[in-house]
Amino acid sequence: MPRPPAEAAPLGLFGGTFDPIHNGHLRLAEEAREALALSEVCFIPAGTPPHRDTPQTPADHRLEMARRAIAGNPAFSCDDAEVRSEGRSYTVLTLERLRAQHGKRPLVLLLGADAFLGLAGWHRWEEITRLAHIAVADRPGHRADALPPALHAALGEHISQDPERLRTSPAGEVVRFDMTPLAISATEIRAMLRNRRSPRYLLPDSVVDYIAAHSLYSSP
Repeated sequence: MPRPPAEAAPLGLFGGTFDPIHNGHLRLAEEAREALALSEVCFIPAGTPPHRDTPQTPADHRLEMARRAIAGNPAFSCDDAEVRSEGRSYTVLTLERLRAQHGKRPLVLLLGADAFLGLAGWHRWEEITRLAHIAVADRPGHRADALPPALHAALGEHISQDPERLRTSPAGEVVRFDMTPLAISATEIRAMLRNRRSPRYLLPDSVVDYIAAHSLYSSP
């Protein structure tokens, strides 16, 4: 099968609070890019996430840390629309915007297995696969095997491990891929910083330096 041009090749979409962005996030994006033959992975820092507490760090700082973290990888980009929005960062609204922007280009929403298993609790979740494919990152002990009934009924027959299915249509498929397990947690990094411990080698140096320059995470 001939490869589509870069502008038509699947675009990966990786959302999160990134509070702070760390090497686990970057490694997941890189492995997804390779395993799924994505032309690019776009990081989308959340402004006000609807499913969790408001992030400790202001959105502008989280956006700047993401930009600095990806600066050395030409296959990575950053979208600031959720940070700039005054409303909550609903994934379906972001996908509607990006679908209008990219036409029929395949869009691939990158999710960890835990997030995928909780998908049925998301705002207008049934519409997500009308707008994008979903790629689920499996790691040992965190595989999306036993699906909740609603998720199985809606998506069960669309799940595979064949990344070529992402190229056959703009949206609608669910593809699983294996990723290297890295036990790096943003929650634990924030705790380390509050306790004045170094997070170096868990974060890109540019992010470590930014945190220090702006005294982020130094208090609860």
